[in-house]
Amino acid sequence: MFKKTLGRTLQATLAMATLAAATAMAQGYPEKPIRLIVPFPPGGGNDVIGRIVAEKLTERLGQSVIVENRGGGNGIIGLQALAQAAPDGYTIGVAAAGPMAVNPSLYSNLPYDPQKDFAPITNMVIFPLLLVTHPAFPPKTVAELIDHAKANPGKVFYASPGSGNSGHLAGELFNTLADVDITHVPYKGQGPAVADLLGGQVQMLYSSIPSVIEHVRSGRLNGLAVGSAERLRSLPDMPTIGETVDGYDAYSWVGLVAPAGTPRDIIDRLNREVTDILQQEDVAEKLLLQGAIPVSETPEEFAAYIQDEIEKWGAVVKSANIKVD
Repeated sequence: MFKKTLGRTLQATLAMATLAAATAMAQGYPEKPIRLIVPFPPGGGNDVIGRIVAEKLTERLGQSVIVENRGGGNGIIGLQALAQAAPDGYTIGVAAAGPMAVNPSLYSNLPYDPQKDFAPITNMVIFPLLLVTHPAFPPKTVAELIDHAKANPGKVFYASPGSGNSGHLAGELFNTLADVDITHVPYKGQGPAVADLLGGQVQMLYSSIPSVIEHVRSGRLNGLAVGSAERLRSLPDMPTIGETVDGYDAYSWVGLVAPAGTPRDIIDRLNREVTDILQQEDVAEKLLLQGAIPVSETPEEFAAYIQDEIEKWGAVVKSANIKVD
């Protein structure tokens, strides 16, 4: 009896010591620079959002938040590195629809579990995808694109940042709903995909708005339509794909996560800071002009959203019979 009581006392003491250590860590946090892993190369929407938030976090926390691009494998390389990082709040990462919600249905041996290996902090933005084309590509409307694709089955090519990426699934959804055969060409990241579209190697791309909007405004790319259910405030003259293709709706999102086991006090601190940043007028306006819609959620709300997204995109992957490995 004495041994059992002593054992329970020791366990309780250790638990209290662990909690005290975590609390002390959170109270002094941050005491050194923070690494923000973006699991894609520079230039994409995830990178744009990550850098906007990193700059503001640096100002608010008094420590540098350093963006580290770890592209490759449709976000797998970067998220694997994040999952393996120390759960001390000094390594956090950008979480996006592809790596977090689509990859579980694409890869049988995914080296991370989106729901077990990460501590959700908050969702940051959602943005509808923008269908852009090379200026030399004849179709100038979604209706014309459908007619052209039907007259040239398999001869029109659309780029994406990688197999299973939200841009890929947006294209497969379009193929299904519009009853066309447009060929997917995967790239290793958004930057290379946009570069080849600008060069005319492919004809079209379903893209996050921040990474292509300046090319559209300069005339180097044509914006055909957005994937949102309604027209965007930032692009009021841009039609939606759904105006031509009934039922079409394609969004992506960018959130923030930490390695599982990161102290809750640190998670809450980061959640508060990022939520405040996204509500700042200059930040919100900058994001809206980029076509991104700021959002903020509690860690629990973000966890539930990730679960819903895994189920949603898993159904699309199965329906389109998309295979990667």
